[in-house]
Amino acid sequence: MKSSITREEAQAFKERWQAVNAAELEELRATSFEQKLRQLAELMASVKQMEWTAALAAEEDEARQRWLRLKRAYASNV
Repeated sequence: MKSSITREEAQAFKERWQAVNAAELEELRATSFEQKLRQLAELMASVKQMEWTAALAAEEDEARQRWLRLKRAYASNV
């Protein structure tokens, strides 16, 4: 198995991913607001089905604690 790639292979790889990213961006721009809203609703509904509620709650609490520390630090410097 080849362990390194040539400059040309790296450039071709980069160009392919740029094309993929451009296509994805165009697809997102073409998606209607209603479709995006439906997708969000489906994603939010899947939280229970995937049993992610506890993990998300823990992350939410951690984020709240970080914001509180930032708020306190900002308030003490003002």
